Amino acid sequence: MNVETPTSAPGRVRGRVAGIGLLVTAAVAAAAAVVEPPHAAAGPPAAGDTNFGDPLPGLTADQLARFHAGKAAFEEVEGAADGLGPVFNGASCAECHNGEATGGGSGTLSTRIGAVVDGRFDPLVRFGGPTIQTKGILGLEGFEYAGEVVPPEATVVARRRSPPLFGLGLVDAVPDDAFRELARDQRDRHPDTAGRPNLVPDLRTGKRVVGRFGWKAGLGGLFDFAADAYKDEMGITAPGFVRTPDGRTIGEENAPQGRADLLRFNPAESPNEPDVEDIVLFTDFMTFLAPPPRGEVTARVRAGETVFRQIGCADCHVPTLRTGRHEVKALDRVKFHPYSDFLLHDMGALGDGIEDGRGRGSEMRTAPLWGLLTQPAYLHDGRAKTVEAAILLHDGQGRGARDRYRDLPPAKKRVLSAFLNSL
Repeated sequence: MNVETPTSAPGRVRGRVAGIGLLVTAAVAAAAAVVEPPHAAAGPPAAGDTNFGDPLPGLTADQLARFHAGKAAFEEVEGAADGLGPVFNGASCAECHNGEATGGGSGTLSTRIGAVVDGRFDPLVRFGGPTIQTKGILGLEGFEYAGEVVPPEATVVARRRSPPLFGLGLVDAVPDDAFRELARDQRDRHPDTAGRPNLVPDLRTGKRVVGRFGWKAGLGGLFDFAADAYKDEMGITAPGFVRTPDGRTIGEENAPQGRADLLRFNPAESPNEPDVEDIVLFTDFMTFLAPPPRGEVTARVRAGETVFRQIGCADCHVPTLRTGRHEVKALDRVKFHPYSDFLLHDMGALGDGIEDGRGRGSEMRTAPLWGLLTQPAYLHDGRAKTVEAAILLHDGQGRGARDRYRDLPPAKKRVLSAFLNSL
């Protein structure tokens, strides 16, 4: 696929990252109905129109009001009286999502646990899994909830960075069938490196949908993404959700270290919220949040993208996707440039061992490269401190591109770096 670099306004001021960009290579050229050459793109955000944390251009007055109301809720600090806890990781969404602007990523790490028993993955819910909450509130009768620790039963322990949320409304607006078509095309062209969609339950209906959010693509929509984080990271529950295959639901508290008997000291009844109003507010904020701005695209940057494609990176980091029909004009049939296919790929030793939906322990969702320069560290657990280090840690289906990168002459590495520095 002959893909040109999406253009941006010259002179955009951007930070720079040492080394070469993060390449997660695992798939192949995308279906034309889903992926189109970026030079044909038309739609929000236009170059120069937005900065980090801005709303999508072209929103109506009502949609802008919803964006700002959602942002205020996203930044609000909750307390025990609001349902925070009894164990939790953060007291507001923005506590972890604040890089560059509200909604950005951060170096904050959360912990997932599990164990493999008789060949099957166990999320260890009975011991406080799959998410460890490290802080606790002061409960009734002066009871102090202790933060959870990784139990000795956990044989799989994974750390996860807080990802940036810029532009996720566009990702949410891509039809499920578009991702299925992309996966079919990859399988037909290059089955050895093809990705596959993670099929996960809609948390309100139980219906199987295509996952796209989270490091394992374990959540299918922004509403579910918000609800899951509200409970898992803040401990705040809400009604109207089905049980997941591991028996959990958004409407029930996280039992501290798996001990349901300790919930009697929780000062807030569960569900903590009478409705899903706050989750709707968070969803509105993320839906209307613009993608990260793109740096200047020069001849050197275009040469770098050619190298990016030649060594196989664009096979998985698909430059351009398109939304489907949408009631919001700013999200309706828009081409955008995340540099990801949002599919699962077997990354060998780079996998974190956690299973989620159809996602196996060695599989990870392709990380979008837009906004690459805003990241404080790289890979799902932040182990790579430079983007070049992230490339060299790739394994499994990404091994071929890693090796081709390593064999590049210095001049080609330099133009590739220029391209990645523009994202």
